[in-house]
Amino acid sequence: MAQTSAPAQSTLESDPELPKPTRLDDVKGWFRPVDQLLFDWFLTRQRDHGEAGDLLELGAYMGKSAIFLGMYLREGEEFTVCDLWDSPAPDASNSAEMNRSYATLTRRAFEANYRSFHDELPTLVQAPTSVISSRVRAASCRFVHIDASHLYEHVKGDIEAARELITPDGVVVLDDFRAEHCPGVAAAAWGAVATAGLRPVCITATKMYGTWSDPEKVREALLGWLRTRTDLVHVVEEVAGAPLIRIDGKKSASPAQPESRHRPGPAATAEPATGAAQRRRSPLVRRVVRDLLPPILTRALRRAVRGRR
Repeated sequence: MAQTSAPAQSTLESDPELPKPTRLDDVKGWFRPVDQLLFDWFLTRQRDHGEAGDLLELGAYMGKSAIFLGMYLREGEEFTVCDLWDSPAPDASNSAEMNRSYATLTRRAFEANYRSFHDELPTLVQAPTSVISSRVRAASCRFVHIDASHLYEHVKGDIEAARELITPDGVVVLDDFRAEHCPGVAAAAWGAVATAGLRPVCITATKMYGTWSDPEKVREALLGWLRTRTDLVHVVEEVAGAPLIRIDGKKSASPAQPESRHRPGPAATAEPATGAAQRRRSPLVRRVVRDLLPPILTRALRRAVRGRR
């Protein structure tokens, strides 16, 4: 499906039906603080190590994780987001899933949310994620977030596409790989570990972080960072003959957040004791002056005040 032009920012601002989030938490979606911390850690490490490449998200819902990812886009890089949004699903099972879970999903709501935090939209591909290999250059993406269909065949295809599109040291993140209502995601994720060379680095309650390169260096660096965090509990498991870091982030705090253009302004400051406020208090002042000063001084002060007016 061809991409349509995005509405201007002024149009989004003036439409009362579109969301105007004042903070990231106002955007509908599921993106836990522990995963925000890990996105930040992996993406910041890539920057610090000079790892170049584009960003890719498959499945965006209302844009919560995409807005967060947009903070890490560097000069000369491209951020691509692929989602069906208002388009019909490619098959009956996917259509049923969309109607059940995402009935209120719209592209314009995503755009309004994203532009509440960023000046420019990412490259939007409104189509099934199966087309992504034809829209993104091979071996060009340093970070891929997969959060689209929960059906096994589709997730398997998304993982295969990610392997084709990712840079040699790139990171792939798989959402809902252990959710009880998404057994197809679990089957596709662990199937990729068992047969397609995916090497998991760490897992949280909802996401798996992995790579197709040697994960030893990034794993050791992550463990070093985790040891400094008092809000994250981690355990190293042995899975399929390799270490896997399991992270419990129930008590974690969110990292720095993107700022919304709709955020409230600073609270009004107290009115200085001049002008109207001073005049509103003048009856009390007059009573104090009258009660405490000698009459001759009181009359003198009244004449002085009348003279200034």
